[in-house]
Amino acid sequence: MKTEELIGRLKSGERRALAKAITLIEGARPDQRDLAQEVLQSVGVVRNSSFRIGITGAPGVGKSTFIEKLGMHLLSLGHRVAVLAVDPSSSLSGGSILGDKTRMPELAADNRAFIRPSPSSGALGGVNRRTHETLLLCEAAGYDVILIETVGVGQSEVTVTEMVDCLVLLALPHAGDEVQAIKKGVMEVLDLLVVHKCDGSLVESAQQTVREFRNALQLARHKVPSWTPPVLTASSLHGLGIDEVWQQVLAFQKTVKSNGWFQQQRLTQNEAWFQHAFQDEVLDLLQRHPGIQQSIIEACKAVRRGTVAPFTAARELAATILGGVP
Repeated sequence: MKTEELIGRLKSGERRALAKAITLIEGARPDQRDLAQEVLQSVGVVRNSSFRIGITGAPGVGKSTFIEKLGMHLLSLGHRVAVLAVDPSSSLSGGSILGDKTRMPELAADNRAFIRPSPSSGALGGVNRRTHETLLLCEAAGYDVILIETVGVGQSEVTVTEMVDCLVLLALPHAGDEVQAIKKGVMEVLDLLVVHKCDGSLVESAQQTVREFRNALQLARHKVPSWTPPVLTASSLHGLGIDEVWQQVLAFQKTVKSNGWFQQQRLTQNEAWFQHAFQDEVLDLLQRHPGIQQSIIEACKAVRRGTVAPFTAARELAATILGGVP
């Protein structure tokens, strides 16, 4: 498929073209990166009515099941839904299972939805290095609701707030000390909290967990003026609470668009991702330069021998690359 044809099919909403474009974005070969830049430049800055929602929570909380139920509900309302799911990469092999489609069989089989699993590839923040670019491609393809599933919850997962409009945190009943375990940074940036798997014998304990989280949120700062994150319950197993969650998302969307926070946040996010992209490009160029690559190898050898401290080696190498600029 030629580049012009790929771009045309992408903008017309063809799922195969979107998948091909994302593959180029995530590619490591120089020719893939060049084609990816051409596609991104053709797409440009997408200005549409899309809404980006981050879904995070501890492993085992049921993020994939929740996303499938929410996604199917959104499809029934006439939305086009894209799901970007990030799987943790192995620190030993570097591989990922990428099994999200098997955990969302109903949503994956629907032509109105698009699901793209990607490896985290060692990137912090619970997202892939190319998630932001992938998100823009999905918007260009006409998807108006984009759900981003992060690796898990923790201090580094607040990075996802740099690309979403609304962050939903899933938690389990029987939280107890889990409230204390959740990083304060996440509590301050979430917009909606859902106590998941609220069914069967867990219904009563879920209500107790709701009260605990509400008390915790009273002590946390909130990022959006005039919005206090609500705490809801849901059961994806029985399809309970899904519409209530969506109604709260809509209420949040209305609030942030009326008070100007939505527009300002998008501008701030673009600036943040420029910084990330610039750092990645500079680092990539340096590491691919033959002379600098050899200098890095020599510096690594010196550090391994213990003849120079890591921070000293890094500073000296940086000064050499920059022509002696401190």
